[in-house]
Formats: sequence, C-alpha cells, structure tokens
Amino acid sequence: MELGTGLTQFLIEQQRKYPSATGDFTSLLSEIATAAKVLSREVNKAGLIDILGFHGKLNVHGEAVQKLDQFANDTFIKVLRHTGHLIGIASEEMEEPYQIPDAYPKGKYVFLMDPLDGSSNIDVNISIGSIFAIYRRKSVGAHATTEDFLQKGRDQVCAGYIIYGSSTMMVYTTGFGVHGFTLDPGIGEFLLSHENIRIPSRGSIYSINEGNEFIWGNGVGQYIKQVKKEGKTARYVGSLVADFHRNLLKGGIFLYPADAKNKNGKLRLLYEASPLAFIVEQAQGKGSDGRQMILDIAPDKLHQRVPLIIGSKEDVEEANGYLSS
Repeated sequence: MELGTGLTQFLIEQQRKYPSATGDFTSLLSEIATAAKVLSREVNKAGLIDILGFHGKLNVHGEAVQKLDQFANDTFIKVLRHTGHLIGIASEEMEEPYQIPDAYPKGKYVFLMDPLDGSSNIDVNISIGSIFAIYRRKSVGAHATTEDFLQKGRDQVCAGYIIYGSSTMMVYTTGFGVHGFTLDPGIGEFLLSHENIRIPSRGSIYSINEGNEFIWGNGVGQYIKQVKKEGKTARYVGSLVADFHRNLLKGGIFLYPADAKNKNGKLRLLYEASPLAFIVEQAQGKGSDGRQMILDIAPDKLHQRVPLIIGSKEDVEEANGYLSS
C-alpha cells in the first residue's frame, strides 16, 4: 500500500481482504489510535502542565506511580470501554482487571496494556511508550474472568505499541505482518510510514543494562563478552519500547535476563514480553526467556515476570545457547 495512507483507510483495505472479517479490529485499533493521540499531546506538553512527577502512591508492583502513568491508564480505559468490543481490561498499573460497566455493550475481546512504559524517563525527555495486546475471551457471561487474561502469547489476535519520541509512531500486528504509522500532528492522523517491517536476521546492536553485570549469571556475562568481540555496539536507553523499536528497525538484541536480584526476571509477561514477542516474530525475529519462546509460556498470574531476550533471530538463538548452557 502507498506510504502516507491513513491508518483508518489502511485498516479498511486490510479488512476487505478477509470477507469474514467483522470490522471489530478496524474500530478497536482506530480507538487505540485515538488514545495514543491524546497521550502524545500530553507527553509533548508534560513539562508545561502539572502532570509530571510522583502521583503519591505505589502500583501493584511497589513502584512509584507517576502522574502521567495514571493519566495514560485512565485514558485507555475511558476511550476503549464504550466500543462494544471488550469485556475487560488488564493493566500493569491495576491489581485486578477492569470490568466493562453494564452501561456499555460487552464484546468478545480482552485488552491488556502497559499504559506508559519507561515512565521513569519522563522527566528527562527520553522516548517512552505504550504496549498493548488483545485476546479473544474464553469465558461466557457478563464479566471477564482471570482465565480470559491468562493466555499464551501465541493466542494473541493483536499486539502493538506506541512510541512517543521525536515523532509519535504506532506499530501493530494482527498476525499478518507488522506495520508502522507515524502521527502527522498537522492533520491529527497516523500515516503509513513502515509497511511490512522485517527485522534483520542479525544485528550490530546489543541492549542490556551493564550496571547489573555483577549480578548476572555466568551465561549472560559470557555472551556479552562474545558480542563485544564480534564488534557489536552497546545501545541502551532504559525505556523498553525505545530500545525494542530501534532494534526492530535496525537489527539487534535486547536482554533483560534473570539475575541475582530478579531471579524470575523483571519484565511483565502479559503486558510487555508477550506483546513484543508477538510483534518481533511477525517481523521474522525471536523472543525468549533464555530457555523457551516467550509465546509458549502459559501464564499463571496477571503480573507474572519473566526474563526477556528479544530481537534478531540469529542473535537471540546465539544468546539462548549461552543462557541455557
């Protein structure tokens, strides 16, 4: 499709390729884009209004909630709850899922999100983002159940992220390739800028917090020594969406392995690892926890943490060899 095509037109054209399509995703993704526009506006003026800084409470993980974290969480809920496509919403910022109120029509999907990834970087103007995943509900009835959210990553019907940087960009997949749209603030529309994204099979970049070197396992340390010998360049922002986005486009590997401090890993399976793994596999890359593919992990709790090794296929396979030995 021609670059510069609007997101809504692109979605409609994609829908026409599948006669049995109901149009649910055309509507739902359009509403996600609406939430992204609202957040992009607020992120870009965050230094001018009283929206930066600590919210005054901790989230379910014991982390300080930033004001913009809460705003992002509330924005997605307010924009998506009335669509008629969802039965429930789970968020990294909420201990329990949000049930779609009876005042709104109920749908057949659940929505999971990290509403604002990298929020610790807000105050220093580093790129941040939102990550989301959509699954078909498994239950029946008027309310979502925990079972609806605890699904393997391979069961996702859609995953994506929005990155708020020098430009705002939305990247998504419904299992038929990965497509990127850049927001034109002049017309308020996401325009096709990256069609059918393919990550290089091997990259020249590695992304890891080397400040944790002394608590890594031996396999991680050996792998990092090897990639340095190979001439890979270190690039680490500390914002998962930003690091992942760069590597997706340029090739490379991102690692947040288990270590002595985070024995089960640090990143959230449902809100971060699974959506990004679905995207990277659709772009011909790989995502693992160092031993098995992220998309094959059966979650047993909403806020489950995992190690994450993700990026170019050959790089991830090489890293897995070190981490699993």
